[in-house]
Amino acid sequence: MNEPPDAAIQLAGLIFAVLLLDGRGTIVQANPAAENLFGQSEKRLAGKEAFALLNFENDRFRQQFHAGEVRLIARSVAAEVNDRRMSVNLTISPVGTDPSWYVMTISENIGNETGYAAEDRSLVGAPNILGHEIKNPLSAIRGAAQLLARKIGPGEMKLSDIITREVDRIADIIDRMQQLGSRGALDTRPSNLHGIVRNAIATVRAARSTTTEADAVIVEEFDPSLPPVLADAATLEQVLINLLVNACDASVDSHDRTVVVQTRYASGLSFKAIRFGRAVRLPIEIAVIDRGAGIAPGIAERVFDPFVSSKPKGQGLGLALARKLVEDMQGRISHTRDEKRGETSFRIHLPMAE
Repeated sequence: MNEPPDAAIQLAGLIFAVLLLDGRGTIVQANPAAENLFGQSEKRLAGKEAFALLNFENDRFRQQFHAGEVRLIARSVAAEVNDRRMSVNLTISPVGTDPSWYVMTISENIGNETGYAAEDRSLVGAPNILGHEIKNPLSAIRGAAQLLARKIGPGEMKLSDIITREVDRIADIIDRMQQLGSRGALDTRPSNLHGIVRNAIATVRAARSTTTEADAVIVEEFDPSLPPVLADAATLEQVLINLLVNACDASVDSHDRTVVVQTRYASGLSFKAIRFGRAVRLPIEIAVIDRGAGIAPGIAERVFDPFVSSKPKGQGLGLALARKLVEDMQGRISHTRDEKRGETSFRIHLPMAE
């Protein structure tokens, strides 16, 4: 039987942040997930106060820690890290062999970001069932509108066209709902990431070239040394087109209409997502960044939920579908807002091809 991995290797493999604190709450050690959470290496984190980096809206955790109440467990606590608001689960406990040292664990409370939650699994077939039941009468309505168009005069043709157009729009929404509920396996294989990104950029530029007002300028900031990514090329291109269109739309009323597409190898910030019963390293990062007004605070935490949209005429399915497709490629997608820089970022993390 092989020797089990030592404690350091076990901690490095955890998907939630672990910090070793001294009696003053100062960070002494941090695992890779903590480096990812705070965006700093273990060397930079060492010597900093944990509660200064993890800024809770309620200061009672810091107070309890310094008052000696060091066995703390909290769920769904509002906090801010690097100007990003999030909900976290927190534990603090003394090290059994030496109670002058403490272990803090932090996990982001993101629902089904790393996999489908139980309620999602129970409803996964609902869009397909609902879509099937709605599409049948829609086909009949569309057919009736086409027959009616042959018998009415030119003055009423506009009404017939409205019926046909709205039926097609509803059918399109249903198609996207059914995609959300599907569980088909994607054809992930080693792919040229920059080729996929450039195809998506070219599609968006071509589609928006006829706009009558000044549009966003898409800028590439690529890491040329990136290895092949493990992805379904067509699916990833679809996701990127969605993000780029959203970013361009958000930039229309901004003084800076630059949309930046970045790629990089996040070696020190590896993500691990529990998917298909195993951990997956996700070091390939694609970021779409705009300098628009950002997503309304009231929906920012639910931006990937179906039917949640900040657009006046948005259906709220684009980002939900993007998350679903990225997860089907064993990846992760996240949203952050940096108020100091005035930037909204959507970041995709995907596996590297072996």
